[in-house]
Amino acid sequence: MKIQFAPLNVPLRRRLQTAAVLQWVFSFLALAQFCLAAFVLLAVSDWWVAALLYAGWLWLDWDTPTSGGRRSHWVRRWSVWRYFRDYFPLELVKTVDLDPTQNYIFGFHPHGVLVAGAFGNFCTEATGFSSLFPGLRSHLLMLPFWFRVPFFRDYIMCGGLVSSSKSSLSHLLSRPEGGNVAVIAVGGAPEALDARPGALTLQVKNRKGFIKMALKHGAQLVPVFSFGENELFDQMENPTGSPLRRLQNRLQSILGIAMPLFHARGVFQYSFGLIPYRKPIHTVVGKPIPVTRSTCPTSEDIDGLHSVYLQNLMDLFEQNKNLYGLEEHQHLTFI
Repeated sequence: MKIQFAPLNVPLRRRLQTAAVLQWVFSFLALAQFCLAAFVLLAVSDWWVAALLYAGWLWLDWDTPTSGGRRSHWVRRWSVWRYFRDYFPLELVKTVDLDPTQNYIFGFHPHGVLVAGAFGNFCTEATGFSSLFPGLRSHLLMLPFWFRVPFFRDYIMCGGLVSSSKSSLSHLLSRPEGGNVAVIAVGGAPEALDARPGALTLQVKNRKGFIKMALKHGAQLVPVFSFGENELFDQMENPTGSPLRRLQNRLQSILGIAMPLFHARGVFQYSFGLIPYRKPIHTVVGKPIPVTRSTCPTSEDIDGLHSVYLQNLMDLFEQNKNLYGLEEHQHLTFI
């Protein structure tokens, strides 16, 4: 395979952008393992008292990820996130104003491989979430497993990440004065296995748990589509029914996380690696869907609101696809 190396005269600005994305990929794929290893080494070293004190803190702080987390405006405004934004570049697009006295569920689509758009827009201030939506606080929901990893849990909570458990979502949506936004990658881990350039298939037909929670708390639903999310990585062919796909589905059912075999470019060459391609991402936040609170929603209530949500998501895509490089014949497919 011929390797295409990056030129030596790449501007420093672009080098810093690549470095910012490299640390993000490392954080997503390997930081948790390093944090766990560091805690174990600390526990068996002469500094075991520090590990013991942290373990006590962890026990006292165990419920924080399900109780709104612990955001840090300082971390969310780090300069590194601006370089991260400019690498793609990443843009957050507002279509309407949102009432800060309401609570919202943002349904984020598509999941992509590493959910770059959701992280950049809702876990940092690089694209100006707080300026675009004053009075609202965004929280990206993540698998509860990751909040059990020492040190790593504290770092990810700084960005506004919280547990994706029902109790966590209920805590966010029950805030009486409003102002909370729960961002859910609706397709979840299984959708990541189909994330590749050109993919427009969303796993959403049977995803109704977030609809039920919106009804129980009277939270408004907002469809969000991230144009370009699936263009960042290539992925090994894994059609439904193939041995690789069966293995991935099996591992996902056991571990709870998807394991897509993805690749893109490297740091100093463009031929292979785990750094995403420089492809623009435009994350469009749609209009809110009013929801009437129902403490015990029926199946008919859930199905009816789910149909309305899917129609609004389809409309959002159709109204914006030509603006962001898609052709008229390209449409979403719900499975």
